[in-house]
Amino acid sequence: MKRWFLPESPDLLGLLGRQGEITIAAVDALCAWARGDPSAALKVQSLEHDGDRASREVLAAVKSAFVTPIGPEDIYEISERLDHVLNSAKDLVREAELVGMDPDGPMAEMTDLVSLGVRDLVKAFPHLADEPDRATGCADAAVRQQRAVEHVYRKAMSALLRIDDVREVAGRRELYRRCARMGDAIEGVAHRIWYAVVKES
Repeated sequence: MKRWFLPESPDLLGLLGRQGEITIAAVDALCAWARGDPSAALKVQSLEHDGDRASREVLAAVKSAFVTPIGPEDIYEISERLDHVLNSAKDLVREAELVGMDPDGPMAEMTDLVSLGVRDLVKAFPHLADEPDRATGCADAAVRQQRAVEHVYRKAMSALLRIDDVREVAGRRELYRRCARMGDAIEGVAHRIWYAVVKES
């Protein structure tokens, strides 16, 4: 007698959560760097590579899965956008090294808010399939952190008008912009979470 077996489905949301935990660790290292620990820069860069591997694992699992808890393209997009958050963190550290500037108070404040936003995003992942309202609530919380990043960014950019050193102004402006882009990347993940939930409803 023939028996038919469905292929095993990988734990896609679990893999997405693992990528999220790596992203949290990297952003925590970024916060430490922004608050005066230069050695944390190496940890950010190392974890960025780990995040790339975790993202590739998610994408490979999506391709091989027979069924997925939410749309496969949504898992793909969430993973890709989360990877962009981590890439932005690495780019911030690199840019600071290139312009020869240490992080300052506004950067520390913005990275702390980014850390909170990433945590809110990762909290959403386990609930995407079974508790969509809870998932979107976490996404909303992440967007609120992004709005707070934007507020600090505008305040910091205004303060640059009182600085006469052109090099300082140019360098700080670029670093602040990179912090703001991390906030934008968080909002991008949150919007895809919302889109995924709406599609499934």
